[in-house]
Amino acid sequence: MSELLVDFITSLDGNASAEGWPGWWGLEGPEYLGWLGEQPEVTYLMGANTYRQMSGFAAGEAPEGLDEFRAEEEASVDELTQASKVVFSSSLEEPLTWANSTLVHDDAVETVRVMKENGSGLLSTIGSLSLCRSLLGAGLVDRFRVVMFPVITGATGAERIYDGYPDVALEMIDHRTFDGRIQLVEYRPTVLVPRDT
Repeated sequence: MSELLVDFITSLDGNASAEGWPGWWGLEGPEYLGWLGEQPEVTYLMGANTYRQMSGFAAGEAPEGLDEFRAEEEASVDELTQASKVVFSSSLEEPLTWANSTLVHDDAVETVRVMKENGSGLLSTIGSLSLCRSLLGAGLVDRFRVVMFPVITGATGAERIYDGYPDVALEMIDHRTFDGRIQLVEYRPTVLVPRDT
């Protein structure tokens, strides 16, 4: 059976990105980048918006507000290009241009449920906030990992990660600090069902 990891990179205030900030908020260091390179083989799950953005990066389009990729960002995109990717979308059409990408028009929750039951490797989300919310709400997420960068993006932050989430109890199963400033926390989530009033 496969294990499903929801994996987020955030500012301290829970934003996935911020206007004018580079990837990793420009604060990635050698420990963090080394750890990224040690990750096991994974199949990435994403929605159409994340696919459009990331495949654009893979085709050489720099993030908005930047003239070009930094070497660390380019290496990360290259690694994603080599990985298996499953894209859930009702708007995208075949053929997908990003290498190793499979398009699925079927319901994401049911498809991932079958992938977990019939697979043996690690499944991990990338971006795709609404997909993550749906998979968590359906009780399919085994591990919930957040890497928090030491910035607050109150004025420029975008893509608030936890808006619309159910209440979730989190049991910490791992934690680590990279480069003396980046904090990883990993949890086993339990979605709390609201009590009838």
